[in-house]
Amino acid sequence: MITSHPMIELRQLHRFFGTTRAVNDVSFQVERGQVFGYIGPNGAGKTTSMRILATLDLPTAGDAFIDGFSVVNDPDRVRGRVGFMPDYFTTYSNIDVREYLDFFARAYHLHGKERKQAIERVMGFTGLDVLAEKPIDGLSKGMKQRLCLGRSLIHDPPVMVLDEPAAGLDPRARIELREMIRALADDGKAILISSHILTELAEICDTVGIIERGKLVAVGRVDEIQAGLRGETNLVEVRTIGGADGLCAWLEKRPAISEIKVDGGVVRFVLAGDEAAEADILKAMIHDGFRVVAFGARRRTLEDVFMQVTKGLVQ
Repeated sequence: MITSHPMIELRQLHRFFGTTRAVNDVSFQVERGQVFGYIGPNGAGKTTSMRILATLDLPTAGDAFIDGFSVVNDPDRVRGRVGFMPDYFTTYSNIDVREYLDFFARAYHLHGKERKQAIERVMGFTGLDVLAEKPIDGLSKGMKQRLCLGRSLIHDPPVMVLDEPAAGLDPRARIELREMIRALADDGKAILISSHILTELAEICDTVGIIERGKLVAVGRVDEIQAGLRGETNLVEVRTIGGADGLCAWLEKRPAISEIKVDGGVVRFVLAGDEAAEADILKAMIHDGFRVVAFGARRRTLEDVFMQVTKGLVQ
C-alpha cells in the first residue's frame, strides 16, 4: 500500500544529556524509496537520533515517526516497521549464521514456514547462503556486516536505519554493501544511513542532512544545498608557466572569484557562474598573457559542501 505520509519524520526533535544538547531541534523527512545520508562529525548527534528512531531512547522534546507511528506513543508498532543496524556488531559464541538469523526471526514472532522463508530470503539477498553453517565469530568483517544487515531485514521492514554500515570495510565490501542498499531503496524501502565515507554517500543518497553539535545545518540534495549557500559555483584548478603569484593577484581583482589557494604550482579557486563563466575566465587569462597549460573545473562534491557548512565544532 502506497502511503501519503513520510516513512521517516523527525519533528523538532530534542535530546539533552544534562547540559549537552545532543540533538537540538532537528526536523527532516525521508520518503519511500529514498536514501537519506545523515552526515556529521563524531558527537554531532547522528547516533542519538538513530537510537530514538529505533525506540532505544526517548526524546527530551519533539517526536519522531516511522511509517506514521510515533516512537513515543507507538513504540511497538514502530519496532515492527524499522530495521536498525547499529555501528557495532556483537558476535556470539557457538552459533552459526542460520541460527543467528533464526534467533532474530523468532524475536520478531515469525513462525514455521514464514520464519524459514524469511531466513532463506535474507541469506539469499546478502549472499550468506553459502556460509549458512559457518560460526559467526569466524566471519570476516564484511560478512559480519552483511549478517548485521540481514538481521535488520529479517522482518522485512519498510524503513531501514543504518549507522556507519561501511565502517572498516575494504573497497570491494563497501561497493557490494552500497549495491545492496540501493537495491533496498529500489524495492521501496526508506533508508537513513550515516557514514564518514562521504564519497560513498554521494553515490547512493538522494538527499542528505548535515548535523553539527546537535543542530541540522543543511538538508536537501547536494546541489540544492550548494545553490543555497553560494549560488551556482564551480571549483577551478589552473596551472600556468611562470609561477602562481601573478595569477593570484590577477584573480583577486575579479568579484566572481573567491577562495583562492595555491598548492604547489596549481592555483585553485571558486568561480561563480556556469560553463560560460569558465570559458570567459580562461579566455581572459590567455588574453592577459598567462601561459595556461592546464585548466579544469568541477562542481562541488559532498565533501566540499560538508567542509563549507560545518565548522569543526564538538560538544
